[in-house]
Amino acid sequence: MVTESYPPEVNGVANSVARVVDGLRARDHAVQLVRPRQAHEARTNGRGVIDEIRTAGMQIPRYGQLRMGLPAGHQLTRAWTTWRPDIVHIATEGPLGWSALKVARAMGLPVCADFRTNFHAYSRFYRLGWLQGPIVGYLRSFHNRCHCTMVPTEALQEELAESGFRSLHVVARGVDTRLFTPARRNMALRQQWGAADDGLVVLHVGRLAPEKNLAIVMQAFDSIRQIKPDARLVLVGDGPSRAEWQARRPDVVFAGFRTGEDLATHYASSDLFLFPSLTETYGNVTPEAMASGLAMVAYDDAAAGQLIQHGIDGLLARKGDVADFLVCATDIAANRHWRQAMGVAARARVADLGWDSILGRVERIYAATIRSARAPVLWSGSGATAEAGGPTSEGVPSHPQGHGASAS
Repeated sequence: MVTESYPPEVNGVANSVARVVDGLRARDHAVQLVRPRQAHEARTNGRGVIDEIRTAGMQIPRYGQLRMGLPAGHQLTRAWTTWRPDIVHIATEGPLGWSALKVARAMGLPVCADFRTNFHAYSRFYRLGWLQGPIVGYLRSFHNRCHCTMVPTEALQEELAESGFRSLHVVARGVDTRLFTPARRNMALRQQWGAADDGLVVLHVGRLAPEKNLAIVMQAFDSIRQIKPDARLVLVGDGPSRAEWQARRPDVVFAGFRTGEDLATHYASSDLFLFPSLTETYGNVTPEAMASGLAMVAYDDAAAGQLIQHGIDGLLARKGDVADFLVCATDIAANRHWRQAMGVAARARVADLGWDSILGRVERIYAATIRSARAPVLWSGSGATAEAGGPTSEGVPSHPQGHGASAS
């Protein structure tokens, strides 16, 4: 598993990759983790008590808490020559991921990848719109060199396919419903926020950065306060926009980074979740908020568009329509009983979105990709060559003879 982001970093990519790594190990697979080393960490070359290769990295500009992996081709070649993996899974498409892809293909290793971050969409928010075309071209080139790419939603699968991406397979993200639960509601925490027992606490969880549409969160909260003057807004997360917003909005609670049970308690102690981001490939906060029993207002996009049933367990605004988002936010804030019923329905909606089923899907894709990559080349009737196997009803490659190595 090659990833530019991993705990102790706090973000959706790091958390979900760690879940997959831990889950695969728990299912008796041998997993070697390749990641940039954090500050004060020593370099490792794998095959230790925890099989981990830590590579060189550098801080990402404007994101002091995040690091980017640097190319590590020689290091990976030595490691994988000594211990040859059955499959290489690349979670991120940065310099480390690109070097891993080059090494894996040169060694004839099957490669799966994840499409996790809309870098091409982010470019609009940093005045780099002119780079959107080249970025999409790079991502397409990267993923089409892999044997398969896992994407979190059918909508993203269709969007990428239209842009020329191939071999796309939908793998949703899981949520820990034992961690994220309404049972963690904490009245003492609400009192710290200045919220009354029956008051309204509006929550947003995510990176505090331009691409997250924080201005819309603030607009929606201001609209809500016109009908609920005692409402409180809590922002969980950190990022380059925090200082600016904290100076502009002293009425807002800035809770900073939260993880584990602490994060889950912040969710459960709130009443309404606002999420106007349009740059998500999935948005792990969506199922986390739903599992916590929160009604949610989001755009009809990414995980929200896939999971939320409008009017039943949340409200979906038309994609990019700010006025519609504000109307949805005020409507749901005004009706406490409707909001609470949506929270109950939201919890039920994600009850079966556990990591076991997600990991089973990943295992099947691994096994089928290994079979397909090792399959012999067959001659077609016209004399042209074609690889054996193809998409099945499961959406993963298959081998017609049904043989081949299993994933490990």
